[in-house]
Amino acid sequence: MLPKFEFGDEVRIVRNVRNDGTYPGMPVGELLIRRGSTGFVMNVGTFLQDQLIYTVNFLEQDKIVGFREEELIDINEPWVPSKFESREKVRSKITLAVGGEVRAKPGSEGEVLKVLRDEAGGVQYQVIFHDRVLQVPESVLEATRVYDDEE
Repeated sequence: MLPKFEFGDEVRIVRNVRNDGTYPGMPVGELLIRRGSTGFVMNVGTFLQDQLIYTVNFLEQDKIVGFREEELIDINEPWVPSKFESREKVRSKITLAVGGEVRAKPGSEGEVLKVLRDEAGGVQYQVIFHDRVLQVPESVLEATRVYDDEE
């Protein structure tokens, strides 16, 4: 288990991070760092002996936060902002069908499994609706929960 990033590397986070109760002095659920923000790796450690955790210093926000490797990209990697992120609950704005079979009606709730930033035509998502995974463009989804501090 070799780390992808080292001390001093500049990285960008790919999802919003909220306080899960482990960040002192802020309420649980409050936004700590917005996706797209950049910081510098201060330390690399492990959690449960099988996950690398990177301590990242966000100088502009004056915060130090821990991240899993999949939550970070190198500062030189292209960054395409997305409206949603993995594990976020979403709703379909339209009927979604495959081969004429309706898989999700308007208002159906699903969960984003993966964000696909490099797709032709813009950001797409793999979303599970009921028991089916569909790949859909960002334009057909809406948030089930709106936070005051997000766009």
